[in-house]
Amino acid sequence: MGDLWYNYCIIILWGAIMGNNDVLDRMPERRIKKLDRLFEAFSIVAEGTYVYICDMRYDVSRWSASAVITFGLPSEYMYAAGEIWEEKIHPDDRETYHKGIEEIFSGTSLGHDMQYRAKNIEGNYDVCTCRGTVLLDDNDNPDYFVGVIRNQGIHSHVDALTGLRNQYGMMEDLQYNISNQTEMLFTMVGISHFSEYNEVYGYHFGNKILQNFARYIYDFVGNTGSVYRLDGTKFAIISKSGSAELVKQNYEKIRNHFRKGFKVEDKDIILDLNAGFLFINNFSIDYQTVYSCANFAYSESKQRKQGDMVFFANDLTDDNRFRLEKFHAIRGSIMQNFEGFFLVYQPVVDSNTEKLIGAEALLRWKNDKYGLVPPDEFIPLLEKDPLFPELGEWILKRALRDAKEIIKKYPDFVINVNLSYTQLEKPDFVEMVIRSIEEYDFPTNHLCLEITERCRLLNLELLKNVVVNLRGHGVQIALDDFGTGFSSVGIVKNLPFDTIKIDRSFVMRIEEDDKEKELIEHFVNLAATFGARVCVEGIETEGMKRILKNYPVKSFQGYYYAKPLILEDFLKWRS
Repeated sequence: MGDLWYNYCIIILWGAIMGNNDVLDRMPERRIKKLDRLFEAFSIVAEGTYVYICDMRYDVSRWSASAVITFGLPSEYMYAAGEIWEEKIHPDDRETYHKGIEEIFSGTSLGHDMQYRAKNIEGNYDVCTCRGTVLLDDNDNPDYFVGVIRNQGIHSHVDALTGLRNQYGMMEDLQYNISNQTEMLFTMVGISHFSEYNEVYGYHFGNKILQNFARYIYDFVGNTGSVYRLDGTKFAIISKSGSAELVKQNYEKIRNHFRKGFKVEDKDIILDLNAGFLFINNFSIDYQTVYSCANFAYSESKQRKQGDMVFFANDLTDDNRFRLEKFHAIRGSIMQNFEGFFLVYQPVVDSNTEKLIGAEALLRWKNDKYGLVPPDEFIPLLEKDPLFPELGEWILKRALRDAKEIIKKYPDFVINVNLSYTQLEKPDFVEMVIRSIEEYDFPTNHLCLEITERCRLLNLELLKNVVVNLRGHGVQIALDDFGTGFSSVGIVKNLPFDTIKIDRSFVMRIEEDDKEKELIEHFVNLAATFGARVCVEGIETEGMKRILKNYPVKSFQGYYYAKPLILEDFLKWRS
């Protein structure tokens, strides 16, 4: 796979636990067990390939987890997998593949041996060699279709640089342990500011540092666990025994070792580390959820804790296991046609007339088991999840659809939609926005996309290209959370914004704090310098509104006017 795959970390799919239930309900338990036994037997002797086993009576298949990850398949277990896989095959190769599968299932052929191109999760085509054969039952009727697919670009689960198992192997091991209900401790550890070594000494030298780091971690862990090389400078450790306290102590020993420094080609090297940790003793989740939660904890260590180890949810109580299940269910909803997700809309009013001029679309999730889950419980996790762009596209399309209804009643209405950095870094993001606008025949100047504080993780030039391109199509751009960590004079100076939204934290005490009045005046003048309008969020009282009317603020948003409303209530608001 190419570098782009590493930039996206690892695709998060709906997989082996929740997604399998509907598929496996088609089969008797004895057939499920036999399917699994065949799969495990073939997997042992087919290292470096993707194994697939199809129960031809029920057309239910089990595929290697690495194939699911690489090609973005729905699950390890699939109904009508031949049709699903055919969609991945290059159009020029599809007819030959289709004919081969048709001959297998019609009984005119007992095997195939073919080569074709299959589209991976990046959108690129990998050359694959596929060989399969039909197993007959005692009456010589087709019973199982078994085979292997060799991806010519990926020959094994071993990282060529370090000799460790790679992230494909890690995902398979995670899922194997979960399937067998084996408790484990999952640690993600990585190096900060590593690019500086590459820039100063070159990539060859940087590779030697990574090899040295990998060897030390491998020796340190020994036979107490397994070590894996993930994307870039991140590694993972899976241990089947120990405690959270022991994991933390071991991390501090590793951290201190690399803080003291070591030599590579007579050069003294000091490394800063980050780490996230997750304890898995709940098996109603899948490996994608484990990876996503560990990655979230790792990001918190890197961005907020100066490299101190972060435990996902900080302890191992029943509540936190419940939290894992809940997040697993929320992620699964994305692959279940976004079941449980819905949007609410908070009005934005003109500061002078107090008439409705827009609204901010806000995401919510609810189901029978967990009730309404507050967005701050799952959005920070999902935003670090490569599955989020798919949800982000759904949010945009749903907001455009609803906004068309609102515009019928309020012709000047503008809908605001928040963006995540995982959306913005996708190469086809702008195309997706324009495609969505065209799909709903939506007037572009009635859409405002909000860049949030978390987008600080993106390269400024990338952000600028996206902003300029979208504005060129008539889409408005707002800077959200102005005044917080990401929002700075430098950002406003370098990026053209139509609106700057002042964070509610700067007006909460404006009725009694003169400093907040001075800040608002400063922010408004700064926005005016760069030709941007100002929207103030968090308006909650008559007094706040009255004070802010003294400043050249364009619009207000807050509970004083309305809480976020479902579309039906929004259309009735102030009717």
